[in-house]
Amino acid sequence: QVQLVESGGGSVQAGESLRLSCAVVGSVDSVNTVTWFRQPPGKQRDLVATITFGGSTDYADFVKGRFTISRDNDKNMMFLQMNNLQPDDTAVYYCNAHVMEITDKGSVSRIYWGQGTQVTVSA
Repeated sequence: QVQLVESGGGSVQAGESLRLSCAVVGSVDSVNTVTWFRQPPGKQRDLVATITFGGSTDYADFVKGRFTISRDNDKNMMFLQMNNLQPDDTAVYYCNAHVMEITDKGSVSRIYWGQGTQVTVSA
């Protein structure tokens, strides 16, 4: 069994920073592409940033220059550094990972979601 455990959310003022973490724990062989999504209140879930196993990154236009996605492959940890936060960044943030999970049938590719962490930014 594999779980994605998120942490680092909170309430901040506009212009401040937060760093989200996502730990992939359990029967993990490897973690491939990881993506952070966010879902503002009453709106759809949107892609924020993605990072491959090799470290290639991509960002939604609305966070370019402010957010940085990174990872520590040795620890199966992923991060989202969020700077200059604005009220429009208020949302529940989720990590999503493509995981090679160790099973009794060998390694199996599966997709997992974290439980979500709330980020609230006030003006």
